[in-house]
Amino acid sequence: MSTQTPLEQFIDYKAETGMQCGNYSIDLPELQEGENYRFHFDATACVGCHCCEVACNEQNNNPADIKWRRVGEMEGGIFPNVSQLFNSMSCNHCIDPACLIGCPTNSYIKIEETGIVIHDDPSCIGCQYCTWNCPYGVPTFHEDRNIVTKCHMCHERLDVGQSPACVQACPSGAIEIEVFRPDEWLKGDIDKEGNMPHLVDARVTNATTRYTLPKNLPEMIEADAHMLKPSHSELPLVFMTVLTQISLGAFFALFLGDVFSLSGKASPNWIMALIVMLPAAIGLPLSALHLGRPFMAMSAMKNIKTSWLSREALALGLFTGLMSVNVALYFFEVSTYFRVFFEALTLLVGVFGIYAQGMIYQIIARPSWNRKTTLLKFFGVAYIGMFLVVLVLLILGDNAEASSLMSLSLMFALAHAFFSFEDKRNLSLPSEYKKELDKTKRLYAEFFDKHQRLRVGTFIVGALFLPLLVTAMIGNSLSIVLLVFALVLMSVSELVDRFLFYATVVPLNMAGNFFAGKQRH
Repeated sequence: MSTQTPLEQFIDYKAETGMQCGNYSIDLPELQEGENYRFHFDATACVGCHCCEVACNEQNNNPADIKWRRVGEMEGGIFPNVSQLFNSMSCNHCIDPACLIGCPTNSYIKIEETGIVIHDDPSCIGCQYCTWNCPYGVPTFHEDRNIVTKCHMCHERLDVGQSPACVQACPSGAIEIEVFRPDEWLKGDIDKEGNMPHLVDARVTNATTRYTLPKNLPEMIEADAHMLKPSHSELPLVFMTVLTQISLGAFFALFLGDVFSLSGKASPNWIMALIVMLPAAIGLPLSALHLGRPFMAMSAMKNIKTSWLSREALALGLFTGLMSVNVALYFFEVSTYFRVFFEALTLLVGVFGIYAQGMIYQIIARPSWNRKTTLLKFFGVAYIGMFLVVLVLLILGDNAEASSLMSLSLMFALAHAFFSFEDKRNLSLPSEYKKELDKTKRLYAEFFDKHQRLRVGTFIVGALFLPLLVTAMIGNSLSIVLLVFALVLMSVSELVDRFLFYATVVPLNMAGNFFAGKQRH
């Protein structure tokens, strides 16, 4: 029988096996050229105690509802032969990090010498686009600081030869820091040791965490598979996206009117140009309300090279500015030929702006957004802007032009109805992300059935029935009243649909994450 105490036995065991847990110092070889650090998680050793979460929060002075490291749970097998699996995950310090690529302010930095991805807090505007982009749900919005924060592998401790807080706190040695070569990892090891059940394929971002899994693991089910809740509604973005899309449609109608004026028809005027600009001029500032630091909104254009959010901010800002100049061109009666050329350029900028807006949502981490119908629907909302120009024409007494544009607007409304139908139908198509898409369908059915009915009803009446009635009544003063009411119903319909777009998205994330605090989805 051993005369050692349990503590002495544990210390000897750690020394013999080289375990990193419990040690302030960490015995790692000095990084050579082409080598990086990474996490290794041994799922056969983890007991699900959450000590790593607590230690991480204490080390980084985070409140209890901010989780840079999280522990998820999975279950599998048939009683009595059942298995339980834990996953302790923080940032995977990916080789191609989605957070870094998408960040509009270049607030993510990958340290080439170590491979660690850090977040530059002072430059962050709290747009939370990285929280959408990351398929692991790693970046976390810190409501008290109004910025996003994340794990940095305790790089300041590593720099002085100390172990990260989570590594040191793990009582079973399930978390370690390793030295590895990214080129060798990508050649094949990533496929063998880089994946965990119910996580997105590691090659999506070339995540670096290495996993040790139990042998003969049965099919695992997330412990939180039954849980379902709506995502954040993002109301500032609901209004901003719809209003800017309305302006694009209205400007398109204005451009057509100016083109036809070259053949002798009546030319639009500055009042019409001003009304066309107003939705975008109102909508763009509203987007700042989505930010944690709204007064730093202008810095959202810093990463034009890789961020669709930066491209959207620049293009739509420029689009609105060019529309303002166009108002002046009408007011001062500048040559129609020059104006048409200027409007064509402005329209191209606007089309790219809405395209960039749609591309923001073409991200693997949000399956219900990452579909072609998202782009089609974003452009489709432009039909409201065309009806808005019809209303202005009716008020100005230009019934012939209003009648022609009304027919074109109805065609666009019908096309948008088809896009909306396809968007809903596509949720049931085969997909590798069927689990998330099925939950999106459940959210529609179980949480937002009344919203769907409101969306469809207001669209049918506002975008189809009333415009047809107005077409038959053009020349009658009642047609203006009916079209105003129709525009209100159209706007309500699209705002409700955009609200559902945000509220029903189910992101990719780690499995069984019961204790994620208040992290926004």
